[in-house]
Amino acid sequence: MTEQTKAACDNAAVETDISSEAVSVRRILSGSTEKVVFWAAVACSLFHIWINTVGVMPEIQRNALHYGFMLFMGFLCYPMLPRKACETIKLDYALAVLSFGVALYLVFFEDALHDRNEVPILADLIAAGLAVLLMLEITRRTTGWLIPVLCAVFLSYGLFMGRLLPGMWHFPGVTVERMLYRMYFAPDGLFGTIATISSTFVFLFVLFAAFLLKSGAGEFVIRLSSALMGHCVGGPAKIAVFASGLMGSVSGSAVANTVGTGSITIPMMKRIGFVPKFAAAVEAAASTGGQLMPPIMGAGAFIMSQWTQIPYLHIVAVSFIPAIMYFVSVAFFVHLRAHKRGFKPTPAEDLPKVREVLKEGWNFFLPVAVLIGLLMLNFTPTFAACGGIGSIVVASWLNPRTRMYPKDVLQALALGGMNMVTTGVILLCSGIIIGVVLMVGMGIKFSMLISALSGASLLLCIALVALASLVLGMGLPVTASYIVLAVLAAPAMTMLGASLLAAHMLIFWYSQDANVTPPVCLAAYSAAGIAGSGPLETGMESWKLAKGLYIIPLLFCYTPILFEGAWWEVAETALTATAGLYSFAVFFEGWCRSPLNWPLRLAFAAAAGLLLWPDMSLHALGVGLLAGLYMASRAMGKRMAMQPA
Repeated sequence: MTEQTKAACDNAAVETDISSEAVSVRRILSGSTEKVVFWAAVACSLFHIWINTVGVMPEIQRNALHYGFMLFMGFLCYPMLPRKACETIKLDYALAVLSFGVALYLVFFEDALHDRNEVPILADLIAAGLAVLLMLEITRRTTGWLIPVLCAVFLSYGLFMGRLLPGMWHFPGVTVERMLYRMYFAPDGLFGTIATISSTFVFLFVLFAAFLLKSGAGEFVIRLSSALMGHCVGGPAKIAVFASGLMGSVSGSAVANTVGTGSITIPMMKRIGFVPKFAAAVEAAASTGGQLMPPIMGAGAFIMSQWTQIPYLHIVAVSFIPAIMYFVSVAFFVHLRAHKRGFKPTPAEDLPKVREVLKEGWNFFLPVAVLIGLLMLNFTPTFAACGGIGSIVVASWLNPRTRMYPKDVLQALALGGMNMVTTGVILLCSGIIIGVVLMVGMGIKFSMLISALSGASLLLCIALVALASLVLGMGLPVTASYIVLAVLAAPAMTMLGASLLAAHMLIFWYSQDANVTPPVCLAAYSAAGIAGSGPLETGMESWKLAKGLYIIPLLFCYTPILFEGAWWEVAETALTATAGLYSFAVFFEGWCRSPLNWPLRLAFAAAAGLLLWPDMSLHALGVGLLAGLYMASRAMGKRMAMQPA
């Protein structure tokens, strides 16, 4: 074997990539390829900081270069055939260079197209065709076959398949030249609105998260969670819930969060006596909620802000209460299960002290405060993210333990660029679907279909959206699932009475459900691998623990929980709904202060229904019923404790 071949083979080892929304096989980089990708990622991050602060460039050209960077790194990081990564390394280099060339073509020749009054020549069409094909191939490598196949179906519908369909789904079709023009040069294709969101908000917040992680914030979160929650009954499981809430939005992926925090919390939960499937399910359910937790939410939140024209700060503000309610609902299951099993708190001497932990990492709060402060001062999210990134470096020097030197900054820049690849690819490829949907008017047609199926019932419409989100989530990553559902189903929900914010927020929440709902639940399966439990039984357990993910979104459409009413109505709704979630947890666990028989469990379920139903008079009945049931179960527990063993 020659030295050149050996070097290529050194780059051929692969690993499972869980750093973003999709789980895929990634090349383990080494040698020259590692250096190329590292410096490409650094250049990518610096370009995005520059263009979102002081740089000036037409939007479509900026998005094209964003495309070039994402695909260049993507082709080198994700081999064509994982089992033959050594043999394909040269081809991957060629595709990486070709991808960047396609991006540069638009940058240099867009003006020439305008000079020809938008009449493309052969070279334009070749570049456009290559851009689409390369996009589909890198999406296949990073997320699997479903998204490329879905794109192919949409493209076929716009080209010729629509002519074969009857009724409202009939579409006469467009020429190949027209389709390529719309995908490459128009503002609603590959380099349109979704690409803009990817190259601005999403990239900079992913980079912000990378700097936080590189500065040591991840370890700080785990230690702080242990100090705050470790003394509680079932403390390690509550640590998992608390830590996942803090880490979820930073990691950018429910799966990455599950593996990152779960590698610490799942063994802790098992050591105190939780069965493996429950320990894994707690981590999966909590990690899924991390994408709902402000101030740095999943990529779908930025898309929601752009599409609805609702300020991102407003979306963050109204998301706090529902997100906290979700984590509290998971904690209810943990608390009840721990008391049910008779667990004892972790000894105080085995836990870090809150004061010591805060002394070691107090400076990590400063960048988050800067980020929120800039948003509250009405700066754009992109400027706030850039300010937050700079503040991380400055804040790191306030503590000798966390100081970031030039080498650390370069590594954080590279980490941010590489962590963005899969998310960027998903968003860019979604532009193909969105472009076709807008061109053929499919969103209106789909909304009419949902309205026809649900009649005048908003609740039935929500049920259809939930079912669609589950089916889409079996193959689509969370952000892609949100994009497809938002463009197709949100108009139908608003037509039936839901507010624009409520419709999009509900879809955003429901797009997370595939992480914890069998038969395909990647977060639960990842946690099962750490816990050594069965994947399917772990999925079923996580589905039970994540009930808040299905219940809380209903409140968006039927109550003022999103601050679409008076503050006291919001407070009343939040308190009674939280009590209702507790009642649901008691029903599923069969335990309150003592074991419950089925009549009592059903009574708790009735209390949950009263507390969650959007009627204040019923809330009063629910509170009374829950108080009576709690006292009854407490009295039963005392009688059982007094009985001889």
